[in-house]
Amino acid sequence: MSEKYDLIIIGGGPAGISAAIYGSRSRLKTLVLEAKRKTGGQPSTYHDMENYPGVPETTASELMDNFKTHAEKFGTEFKRGEVEAIEVNGFEKVIKSKKGKEYRAKSIVIATGAEPRKLGIKGEEEFKGKGVSYCATCDADLFTDLDIVVVGNGNSAVEEAIYLTKFVNKLTMIVIHDEGVMDAEKILQEQAMENEKIDFVWNSTLEEIKGEGLVEKAVVKNIKTGQKSEIDCNGVFFFVGRVPSTDFLEGVVDLTEHGYIKTTKQMETNQPGIYAVGDVRDKVVRQVITAAGDGATAAVMAQGYIEEEEYWQNNVVQAEKPTIVAFWSVTDQNSLDIVSQLENMELEAKGYKFIKIDTYKNRLISNRYQIEEIPTVLKLEAGKVASKLVKPGKEEIEAII
Repeated sequence: MSEKYDLIIIGGGPAGISAAIYGSRSRLKTLVLEAKRKTGGQPSTYHDMENYPGVPETTASELMDNFKTHAEKFGTEFKRGEVEAIEVNGFEKVIKSKKGKEYRAKSIVIATGAEPRKLGIKGEEEFKGKGVSYCATCDADLFTDLDIVVVGNGNSAVEEAIYLTKFVNKLTMIVIHDEGVMDAEKILQEQAMENEKIDFVWNSTLEEIKGEGLVEKAVVKNIKTGQKSEIDCNGVFFFVGRVPSTDFLEGVVDLTEHGYIKTTKQMETNQPGIYAVGDVRDKVVRQVITAAGDGATAAVMAQGYIEEEEYWQNNVVQAEKPTIVAFWSVTDQNSLDIVSQLENMELEAKGYKFIKIDTYKNRLISNRYQIEEIPTVLKLEAGKVASKLVKPGKEEIEAII
């Protein structure tokens, strides 16, 4: 038996939970499906959180716990489940989990985020969980007083390296750029370079990870000289970007060549009623604060979509009588004139139902019927278009009634 919801959010990171807060608060029956044991998304793997407005002192995990508590306050349900497929049957969307469960929703917000990028280096997979890690918060204490290597030089890599120095004896960052050049923000670079526990190997890449059962050495190659050298270490941490979690969306929504979801500024995908938020969508800035904004926007849009679609389904598609629909705008005089004419034609007495659709407030319905000019009048029978008149005169309208 499928469980039915107004709004289902796939992914429990800051974008997904923000959508849940706004959805539940708007009285939508809302479910968050999270594949992992702990909600919070990518920030739950971090420690420090210094740039969330209005919260100067907190940890990333504390902030995410507060997000969840806030959503639960408004009635959001949280369930664990990894989504395998989405089927779209008009207004109804069916979500299938890998364990065979089905959930039905009027609208979906995809907030699956992105997973750590793997480089495919020799030894990387072999030593995963045996010295190779992608999460400082998860594994830092396992390397207390040991020597480690960090691959990467962006914001995440530097932030995590600084955090790791609270535990390790020594940390070596392998940086592909010339000495002193890093991709991280200036303030983070300065903090790293001033940290006595951090050493740098410039103009280099990691070639191989070696060891007997556990990580013991990292083989590094200088990209300018081609010379290889070995660094004795007990662990290797990778922070080299992320890959969007969109494998299950192939053929459901439009993706970029790199697998990110294409959206409008309103978080809309090409599939009506399905939205994408946070790191999984094609965007420039990927921060907790921007993810939260994405989530709020998507929930508001989803609420509008549900209201618009339910009204259309109940009053037009399922109507027992033929329906005359006037697409109009209060700012257009011709629209006002046509609506006035239709209202004076006693359509109800002639066996018709009359509906007015404001094109500004009802973009989805207007786009579905390709309403490009107003006023436009549709005659629908059994939910299907029988006649379409663009800027019609009174005689044209009378001819279809």
